[in-house]
Parts: sequence; C-alpha cells; structure tokens
Amino acid sequence: MDHQFLLIALAALAIMIAASVFSRRTGVAAPLLLVGLGILASYLPSTPEIHVEPELILAGVLPPLLYSSAINLPVIDIRRNLSLIAWLSVVMVIVSSLVIGVVVHLVFPGISFGLGVALGAVVSPTDAVAATAIGHRVGLPPRLSAVLEGESLVNDASALVMLRTAITAVSATGGFSLGHTILDFAWAVAGAVIIGLVVGVFTVRLRQRLDDPVLNTTISFAVPFLAYFPAEQVEASGVLAVVVAGLATGSMGSRRFSARDRQTQATTWTTVSFILESGVFLAMGYELPELLRDSSSETSTGQTIGLVLLVTALLVVLRFLGLAWPALGRRYGHEARSDQQRARLDQFEEQLAAVTPEGDREETRLEWARRRVARGKADIEFEAREPITARGSFVLAWAGMRGVVTVAAAQTIPTGVAHRATVVIAAFFVAIITLVGFGLTLPSVIARMRLRSASDKERRDAFHSLLQEVGEEAVEVVGPVDEQTIDGEPIPPQLAARMKEQILPRILTGVRERRETRPDALERSRILQRRYLDAMRDALAAERSIGAYSSETYRKVESLLDDYEQRLGG
Repeated sequence: MDHQFLLIALAALAIMIAASVFSRRTGVAAPLLLVGLGILASYLPSTPEIHVEPELILAGVLPPLLYSSAINLPVIDIRRNLSLIAWLSVVMVIVSSLVIGVVVHLVFPGISFGLGVALGAVVSPTDAVAATAIGHRVGLPPRLSAVLEGESLVNDASALVMLRTAITAVSATGGFSLGHTILDFAWAVAGAVIIGLVVGVFTVRLRQRLDDPVLNTTISFAVPFLAYFPAEQVEASGVLAVVVAGLATGSMGSRRFSARDRQTQATTWTTVSFILESGVFLAMGYELPELLRDSSSETSTGQTIGLVLLVTALLVVLRFLGLAWPALGRRYGHEARSDQQRARLDQFEEQLAAVTPEGDREETRLEWARRRVARGKADIEFEAREPITARGSFVLAWAGMRGVVTVAAAQTIPTGVAHRATVVIAAFFVAIITLVGFGLTLPSVIARMRLRSASDKERRDAFHSLLQEVGEEAVEVVGPVDEQTIDGEPIPPQLAARMKEQILPRILTGVRERRETRPDALERSRILQRRYLDAMRDALAAERSIGAYSSETYRKVESLLDDYEQRLGG
C-alpha cells in the first residue's frame, strides 16, 4: 500500500509538471487542464479509489495556500481596494448565501432553508488561482488582479463562518438565526485579526533574531498552522487568521528580513503553492465518479441538473449585480468627491505648513500628519490613474470562478443531513462549470474589453523615478560620500572619489558593480555601500507607506536592492 501511495504521488507530480508546461505553451489555464486530467485518470482501469478528507483540505491544505498568497499580496493593494474587497468578500458572500438558501428552499422544498444557506455559503467564495493565472498571461491590469486576489483571500473566511452557522442550524432544532449569524461573524473576524496579528508579529521578530535561512524556512512552514488552529479553537475564523498573519509577515518582512531570507521565502512558498494548488485541482477531477455515484441514489438526475443550473444562474446574476452597484457609485459623483477630498487635503497641508514645531515630539506628529496627507493625495492620484471602469467591473464579474474551497467545504456538511449528497454534487458541478465555462472564455473577454494597462515605458519611467527618489533621500540622510568615516577615521580620498563617481551612481541606477581589486578597499567600499543601501531601504519603506507608485514598482526596486545586497555578501 505504501509503495502504491508513493507511485500515485509521483504520478500526480508528473501530471502537475506536464500540465504546467503544456499550459505555458498553449495558453490554457493549468487548473482547467488538471481537472480534465483528473477526470480522465479516474476512468483508467485498476486505478484505486481515493477519497481526500475535506478536513485535510480545510486544515492541512487551505492554511498554507492562503498564507502563500497573503505574504505575496502587498498591503498597499488591500488598502487601496479595501471597500470593494470588503463588499465582494463579506457583503456579497452573506447576500449570496441567503438568497440562494431562500430560492433553493422554495424551488426544492425537500432541501431545508438552513441546508440551502449552507449550499449558498460553499459556492459563494471565488478562487482567484485560475483567473489571475490567465490574467497575468493576457495582460489583466494589476489593480484588477489585486482585487481578485484580495477578494479570494477574505471571502473564504466569510463563507466558512456562514457555513458553520448554517450547519449548526440544520443539526439543531432552533432553525437559522440571522442575529446569531451576525454575532458569530463579528467574533470570527475580531478573534481572527487578533490571533493573526499576534502570530505574524511574533514569528517575524523571532525570525529576525535568528537570521538563519534554514530555521526561518522551518518556522515559516509552521506559521499558517500556528494561526489557524488557535483561532479555530476559540471559534474564530482560522482562515482569516492565516491571511492576517501572512499580510503581517509580508509587510514587516520587507524591513526586518535579510534579502537572502526574503528570496528563500519567496521560492519556497511559490513551490509549496504550486504543489498544493495543482494537487487539489487534480483531486477535484479524480473524485467526480465517486460523487456521482453517491448522489444518484438520493435525487434524480433531472433534479440534480436543475439544482446545479439554478445555483449557477443565481451566482452569475448576483455576481454581476454585486459589481454593478459599486460601478454605478464610481460613475456618478466620484469625480466630485475626489475634488472635494483633494481640496480638503490641500487646505490641511497649508495649515500644517504654518505650524512651527516646538519639540521633537511635535515634529514627529507633524511629520506623521504630512505623510497622511501625502498618502491621501497619492490615493486620489492612483484612483485617477488606474480607475476600475465599467469594463473592468465586467471582467471582475466574469472572473468569479469557484474552486478549492467550494469542493472542500461542501464535504464538511454532516453525513446524517438529508440531501447532503445532492448538495455536495451540486457544489462540485457549480465549481466545475464556473471554472471551465468562465475560465476558457476569460482570455477572450479580457481581450475584447481592451483594458488599459501601463506601457513598458511608463513602467520603466516609474521604476527609475522611484529609484532616484529613494537614492536622493539616502544621500540626504547618510550625508555626502567624502564626509563619511569608518571606525572614526575618514575614508581615503581615492575611495571617496570612486564611490562618488562610479559605485554610488551604479547603486542608484541598478547597474552591476565591478569588483574592487584591493581587499582593504573592497571591505571599506562594502561598508559604505551597506550604509547607503540601508538608508535606501528606509526611504523605500517611507515611500511605500505613502503609495505614490504601483506595488509592482515598489517590488522591482526592492528586488534590485535585494540583488545588490546579495552581491555584497548579505
């Protein structure tokens, strides 16, 4: 049996790699290929019956998947799109669950309202894996990708809280309580945020002290589970706690981790994410025949098809309506509101300019206020530069595919509940239909919408502009090169001239440095370069807190500084 398991695992890895390579060459999203290959594999002769426990997916696979996405999602993208992400991932999940519960119960009276809400909850969360994979290939604007990724991270928590409440109502005699659901949801969010922040901050500081890539990688493997299980024990949202811990790690890690640790973390978690995502989509296809057999004895084929089509239609309609509402709000009155906000910020900036600080504490508060004003203006400029248009909203609506969480969550419905198998198979087919139907057509939809994205020249100009800004700030903070000292002694004039004319300009423009030949000059040069690199990192963190550039630009500049630090032996 052990040998058979190893062979199956190796075969699954081979299929994942082949699907990924085929996807890159043909343009077909890898998740779609994996589902299809899983279905084909399930019908091969002598293949064993494999049943993946849903709790294994929810507690063993989902936390590291969400953590991997969260550490790579810039907090600035969450902040800029917070209102839309909250609307889609919280409000629309609750609305969709309740609407589907009502309609399914009315059309299929045998399915209770509570079980209908449970079905609505499991099919509500979107899966951004396929959508963002397609979007990156065909030129989906970064802001739309950020919304999809942020929505996918948070709506899992909303859906699982709704599911837990609905299951409780189905299993008990008291029925479904909206008030109880609201209280449960409030605690699930508050408890998850607290636990996620504590775990994220503690592990980041621990890893900063260790500064060992092997130990830090080992700790990072434990972080999602350290956040998930304690949150679940206190009946908070484990998945939301994982997301918060991941966001905290990603945000703090840019300042507290070395370049080596950041690059190790990125490579490690990209690999983990690839294996887990691919494995779940492959398992989705492989389990299809077994799910069909389970449901055939409970409900007729016609009723099952009708339920699947009804739920899919409701999801599509609710998705488009949910995105139409904020789109209308942006279209009517948005420009006037932006002008009002800009005028208030200008007025506040003038008031700050007239203030004369009388001490260090007041100077700190004044600097904080100036940064808040600068951030407010940057947000207004960002909204004008990268607006979510009606066409963008249409693409977001079309990208509402379901996947991993829908299939896993549906199977957590207790086995003794009437019509459970019907609900599980309906959720599975809703995921398959949206994944295949919308996934195959999404590239053409994006192409037809002709969404504007930044040109290569605009990206290069933004990169060099930000690099120049942080470089100038670093020189201003550290001081001129010829005034620097090492161990209290001034640096030699020849080294100062070389730093000023050759090495420092290379750091500021991202050009690879030629190695010094003399060991003593090389060590002094490294000390000075590290001094300016540290100042540039501080300046980059300050600029990132304002947000005048895109997250992609900040990531590229940080990557350049990381590469330079690695070449210096960091």
